[in-house]
Amino acid sequence: MVLIKEYRVVLPCSVEEYQVGQLFSVAEASKNETGGGEGIEVLKNEPYEKEGEKGQYTHKIYHLKSKVPGFVKMIAPEGALVFHEKAWNAYPYCRTSLRLLSHLYWSVLTNEYMKDDFMIKIETWHKPDTGSVDNVHDLDPTTWKTVEVVHIDIADRSQVEPGDYKPQEDPEIFHSEKTGRGPLGPDWKKELLAKPDAPRMCAYKLVTVKFKWWGLQTKIENFIHKQEKRIFTNFHRQLFCWIDNWVELTMEDIRRMEAETQRELEESIYFFKTSFMEMMVNMFPVRIMSTLTHSVPLRC
Repeated sequence: MVLIKEYRVVLPCSVEEYQVGQLFSVAEASKNETGGGEGIEVLKNEPYEKEGEKGQYTHKIYHLKSKVPGFVKMIAPEGALVFHEKAWNAYPYCRTSLRLLSHLYWSVLTNEYMKDDFMIKIETWHKPDTGSVDNVHDLDPTTWKTVEVVHIDIADRSQVEPGDYKPQEDPEIFHSEKTGRGPLGPDWKKELLAKPDAPRMCAYKLVTVKFKWWGLQTKIENFIHKQEKRIFTNFHRQLFCWIDNWVELTMEDIRRMEAETQRELEESIYFFKTSFMEMMVNMFPVRIMSTLTHSVPLRC
């Protein structure tokens, strides 16, 4: 069994504008999420072409460390979990798969045990509408009946966790100097429909979660969906409120920015690893350190 939900996020920008805004915001969010050995490592970010489909392929590693809920700690020690994300961005269609790997001895036991029993798949269509199209992913009728549709309103503060709220990232407050868009009131979607020429788009995000582990399956799958909704909500609020930073950028600007961000992330991860090893060397005698480094791979 899997748990499938479709999240619909409407934005007051065009599909073409969103492509640049999305990539800009991903790069910014990646930098903001990195610190203390946590964050994102970009292993690959390159063009791909397969079976007539062209786009950008990325392979990233997300270091969770302290960002693990209590019930997950029952099956994995804090700091031991990472996500591998592989994404194929053939905009306006994108698909992403995430699989759970882990460090040290836990890695062997978990991977051998779970194999394909854990999976998160995100498929996204970006359409020039306000989220009114059903089954945009063309699922079979039986599967579509099981899908819960969740509407995310970027201007609805009640959908934001109290700890996530930032006034500078609030579409109800923000006004774009370059585009004149915002602030977004309670009826902003209705107002958008009344203006046929105004830019609009919807990201239809189909999220499939599979976690086959007796006693934990329902709890884990619901937790993951809760986090996905939180991520989609916060990310798109940021994207809109950062519009003056990206609306005039070209794709060439974005690729250059991605390369710079990747270098910064690699330097951050490397600095933590080297600092950690220096700390261990200072704390333990050489003989003990030699034993540790030969018996257990010290990874962050």
